[in-house]
Parts: sequence; structure tokens; C-alpha cells
Amino acid sequence: VIVAGVATPPLEGGLRALWPSVLKGEGQVHRAYAMDAVAQEIMFTVGPLLVTVLVSFWSPAAALLVINAIGVLGALSVVLSEPSRTWRSAPREAHWLGALRSPGLLALLGAFFFVGLALGSITVAGVAYADDHGREAVYGWLMAALGLGALIGGLAYGARQWAGAPERRLRYIVGLLALGYLPLTLTPSVPVMTALAALAGVFLAPAIACSFIVVDRHAPRGTVTEAFSWLVTTFGVGAAVGTAVAGPAVELGSTAWSFAVAGAG
Repeated sequence: VIVAGVATPPLEGGLRALWPSVLKGEGQVHRAYAMDAVAQEIMFTVGPLLVTVLVSFWSPAAALLVINAIGVLGALSVVLSEPSRTWRSAPREAHWLGALRSPGLLALLGAFFFVGLALGSITVAGVAYADDHGREAVYGWLMAALGLGALIGGLAYGARQWAGAPERRLRYIVGLLALGYLPLTLTPSVPVMTALAALAGVFLAPAIACSFIVVDRHAPRGTVTEAFSWLVTTFGVGAAVGTAVAGPAVELGSTAWSFAVAGAG
């Protein structure tokens, strides 16, 4: 798993840095960031369902092979595209902290560590909930519902022209995202839980899309790719911590406790 993580191409930071050079106008770039976040939610929705189907009809090994093949094809399509081959970073001032010398970026990274923590804990909580109900497929449906809610939220966010500072808007969105996780601690029946998971995901894609705008505004000149990469890394570290915390929460308490970790994050 560690080798697979190290070998994963750092596409996310590079892709977000490309949007301003491909599109003209701030409005188009903001909508592109929203669609970028929506595309992630499509993956989060389709991915668990695809893996569930592949495991059911073939095997876990077949699921891994198919998912890896899709990942390789996607990476090649990005690497071989014209924008990727022609883009060059703006000149940058040499500094040992790089993008991290921006206070605004550091504040964003701190916030998104906890967003990642929440999502990481939900993956563990979802597995525990599925085990409680005796059906492995329940986990796939919960994650798909979470992704579907985020997809709807991202489309709605991208369809609107927003006024005001994105930093302030992001604070409200992240707060609503955390509140949306709290009803999951009730651990109701599977149909109700699936609906609650969809509602909990509504603010996820808007939070991600708005964070892209904030990164673009606060990254020092010539460090935008690095800044986006730090966002992805911080999010991933938060998810790893959330997974590590939610596991003991299930063992020492209950499934509801692991969902509470998400709400606390």
C-alpha cells in the first residue's frame, strides 16, 4: 500500500494549476473548479459501486486490476494532453518555505486537515455500520450516496455566480459540512442512513471547489502547483488520521462514536 501511494502520480496539483491558463476570465475558472470538484464526486459515487460489482461478479484481485488500469489510462491522457505539455510556471522568488510562506494558505491547510479527518473517519464508520447490518454492500451504497449528495451540491454551487470574499464563504460551507455529519451518529435504518449520507455530502464539493479558489488567491507567485499539492497532501494526512482515530472509536465505543469523529472534525 505504501509503494502504491508513493507511485501515485501527483496529478491533482498540476491539473488545478492548469485551469487559469486554459480558460479565460475568473468566472470561467471558478466554474471549472466547481466542475473539477464535481468530477471527484462522480468518482466517489461510481468508484465504490464499481468495486462492489467487480468483487461480487469476479474477485477483489479483478477489482484492483480494473481500477488500476483505469488509473493508468487517466494519467496517460493527462500527461499527453497539449495543456500539460506546454504549461510553464510563472517565475518565482526563491524561498525555503515555498508556498508555505503564505499565512492564508497555512490557515486553509489547517482547515482542510480536519475536512480530511472527517472523510477518513466516515470510511471506517461506514464499514462498521455495514457490519452491524450484516451486508457488505451497505458500505458501497453509503459511500455512493455521500458522493451523490456532493455531486448535487457541486453542480448547484458551480451554477451560481458568487459575490463576496471566497475565504468567508468557505468558512460557512465547511461549518455546514461538519453539521451535516452529526445526524449520522443516530445510525438509523439503512434507507434513512443512505438519505442522511446524501444530505451530509451536499456541502463537500462546494467546500473543495471554494478551497481551490482560495489556494489560487493565496499561493505566492510561481508556487500554485506546490500550493495545490500541499492541499491534497494535507487532506490525505487528515484522512489517514481520521481512519486511525475512528477505528479505536468503534472498538471502544460504537459505530455512532466513529461517525461522531467526523462531526467533530
